Amino acid sequence: MSAKIVSIIGAGSWGTALSVHLAQKDIRVQLWCRNEELAREMVTSNSNNRYLPGVKLPENIEIYTKLSEALQHSKVIVCATPSHTFREILTGIKDNITRDSLIINVAKGLEESSCLRLSQVFAAVMGEQYMDRYVALSGPSHAEEVGRGIPTAIVAAAQSMEAANQAQDIFLSNSLRVYTNPDLTGVELGGALKNVIALGTGIADGLGLGDNTKAALMTRGLAEITRLGIKLGANPLTFAGLTGLGDLIVTCTSQHSRNRRAGIAIGRGKSLTEALAEVRMVVEGVRTTRVAYQLSRQVGVEMPITEQMYYVLFEGYCPRQAVETLMGRGRRNEIEEVALSRFVL
Repeated sequence: MSAKIVSIIGAGSWGTALSVHLAQKDIRVQLWCRNEELAREMVTSNSNNRYLPGVKLPENIEIYTKLSEALQHSKVIVCATPSHTFREILTGIKDNITRDSLIINVAKGLEESSCLRLSQVFAAVMGEQYMDRYVALSGPSHAEEVGRGIPTAIVAAAQSMEAANQAQDIFLSNSLRVYTNPDLTGVELGGALKNVIALGTGIADGLGLGDNTKAALMTRGLAEITRLGIKLGANPLTFAGLTGLGDLIVTCTSQHSRNRRAGIAIGRGKSLTEALAEVRMVVEGVRTTRVAYQLSRQVGVEMPITEQMYYVLFEGYCPRQAVETLMGRGRRNEIEEVALSRFVL
């Protein structure tokens, strides 16, 4: 699918980075910014210094504050707002979506009030008949690097491979490699749940613990993400790919990771409110922790790291107490817990 015009809803760091990327492919980008003051600053400075400093905006990025104007003449709509606003945004653009529109969601999260994946929210708002036009774009992709053209690989997941292929063609470039994956459930869960583990590794860093601790959290975190994913119908191989292991690695270790930075602040003794204020941007893992904890209890899947993260964030548990609880658990067999028998090795 060749796209001459793409609407991007959301002028945060990721929406801005994708706008720059597409504009450099000679695509006209219509970028919607909710904040009028920020929109004026972006037009005046030709950059988004608030969310993506140091990256110049190409001339073929047009900035709008009215949603209807940002959607005009476009058949490709990229939703780049936080996951907790996804239902609101869909409701606002519903009348602008037609059967030949392609909706690409790049948020990584779960709806807190319903415990739904974002594709399920899309189906609830738009109707199942539009699911063949929905794509989730996910993977290890910090905006700070994509905006600067640093080589990155991501995944376009959809129930319809035609839609996934269209999204692949739109974003594919020499600096952004795009794979397709039919496992929409696994891709969405991997992209959302890794943020919970990243908060945990950040807390470990804030406590002054070592690389061994971080490696243990990442590995065992991937095990519990995989367990939940399998229970909810995902392909376990997805979690060994870019939107599982890949995204987990980058979010748990990178200086750009908001979730890791928030975790570091909590590990150093700050409250959740103070940590979020320090990061100054949306930390998706906080809401996702609550949803993941609820989901694990609903479907009967053991997720000890997620459970302890929930207790630390929402029940006032001391981070060191959470570490001691995890280390004091009873004997386990790693192979049985990871359910490797479900993998094709």
